[in-house]
Amino acid sequence: MEFMSFSINGANYFGSIDGDNVVDWSNIESYAIDLKSVLGHGIDSLKHLCTRAKNRGKSYRVEECSFLPVIPNPGKIICVGLNYEMHRVETKRQKAGYPTIFARYTDSQTGHKNSLMKPKLSDRFDFEGELAIVIGKPGRYIDESSAMDWVAGYSIYNDASVRDFQRHTHQFTPGKNFPSTGAFGPFLVTADSILNYEDLNLETRLNGEIMQRASLSDLIFSIPKLIAYCSQFSNLYPGDVIVTGTPGGVGDRRDPPVYMQAGDKIEVEIAGVGILKNDVVNEV
Repeated sequence: MEFMSFSINGANYFGSIDGDNVVDWSNIESYAIDLKSVLGHGIDSLKHLCTRAKNRGKSYRVEECSFLPVIPNPGKIICVGLNYEMHRVETKRQKAGYPTIFARYTDSQTGHKNSLMKPKLSDRFDFEGELAIVIGKPGRYIDESSAMDWVAGYSIYNDASVRDFQRHTHQFTPGKNFPSTGAFGPFLVTADSILNYEDLNLETRLNGEIMQRASLSDLIFSIPKLIAYCSQFSNLYPGDVIVTGTPGGVGDRRDPPVYMQAGDKIEVEIAGVGILKNDVVNEV
């Protein structure tokens, strides 16, 4: 199953994809406020509401909807750096025994087909195509062997970086949290739709040119390892997002560097999950 969060005429909704349409699930049950709220009632609540929505949900054409980030209001967005060997090598970082972790704020997100905003303080605005996972139930000290049970579904993230701000200190946070720099979408694809995430391939294209290409099997720290590790230092809750890292080929490490500029078109595709598309505009 696939889900999206969207707005029409300034009102926010969410629902399931049915061909070229999205079936509105909003308020079919009292707790059906948004995807995060539904996941808070258990992953199985998606199946329950699907049955209800067939009889009560209003349908909209996807093309008439404005996409919101898949989870517009996650409690936390945990991002992973340097999680592909090719990217670690191109950044000249040492091998590490633990994942590199940083946080992205909710209000830095934007949706599919919305604009990524190049900050006026920087000309070093870089792309980072990544697989995102959405947590489906609460957990702490999750065992790696069962960690996949906590995955509600998958989506795509462009964890765009403002490289100069990212390097003001050894902390990544400033360069990762400018407004409208984290694109998230287009859909949440439920975990039962993906037999093995390691069979998925990721590709990032800038103005049609392939910049990044990798298999999800190339992750240094697997999804179960990431979930288990993150659950050691933080409670995980339904709707939390873990962004799993970007492959090699980022613009900052090319010779000469390639950064996103106003007017560019950037796409991140993960086979089986979708294509996240955004244009780039200047901050005013």
